[in-house]
Amino acid sequence: MQLSFSKSHHPVTEKLHHIVTSKKTNLALSADVTDSEALIRLVEQTADHIAVLKTHIDIVTDFTSLLTQRLRKLADEAGFLIFEDRKFADIGNTVCHQVRDGIYHIAEWADIINAHLLPGVGIIDGLKEGCKGRDIGLLLLAQMSSKGNLFSPEYTAKTVSEAEKNKDFIIGFIAQEKLTQDNDLITMTPGVNFDAKGDGLGQNYNTPEYVIGEKKSDIIIVGRGIYAAYKPAEAALSYKEQAWKLVERH
Repeated sequence: MQLSFSKSHHPVTEKLHHIVTSKKTNLALSADVTDSEALIRLVEQTADHIAVLKTHIDIVTDFTSLLTQRLRKLADEAGFLIFEDRKFADIGNTVCHQVRDGIYHIAEWADIINAHLLPGVGIIDGLKEGCKGRDIGLLLLAQMSSKGNLFSPEYTAKTVSEAEKNKDFIIGFIAQEKLTQDNDLITMTPGVNFDAKGDGLGQNYNTPEYVIGEKKSDIIIVGRGIYAAYKPAEAALSYKEQAWKLVERH
């Protein structure tokens, strides 16, 4: 079985490739919880089943730097990457400070970050500058799963083009489908749930079978299907096993 993304171009991609193949999981957990201890408990319960932990660190109501230190330690011990879903969308100088400074110091603990290309290509250089000193990979938002989003085909195509020019820093996309045959670039797809409906707030869900089997995504991102489950560890294992079977099949 051959994964569709390379293990050699970028150090973060290489590390992700190793995690995915050794743990036999292409599951990312979107841990959208607002309490530090609840977040730690969730990660401890699911760590063996995930390749990536996706955080929204700015929704944690009792944030301190101890939280990110604990998450970094769990990631290193259990073997998963941390993806801070900040969705940077500003001029280069501003995003440089946002990723490096402030109270979150994202560049000190995240392995992966993401950004909109809406402000122009300067956002890539600004984030690259802010991330100096650590191996961090950037995902560009090429498509989103929310209802009525404004991502046009032209915008998506421009995003792919810029990613292919900046593979020293960009490792792939947040998208609803595989967008390029360049196997250095990863596709991560959010909005995955066994219940392919929605949430009443504009989120549309797709099943793992659809996202992997039909749309050829590399990594599925599951949120409420795991963290809102009665037994998150069992839910994570179910998503992991089904998604990995689909990878092997396709």
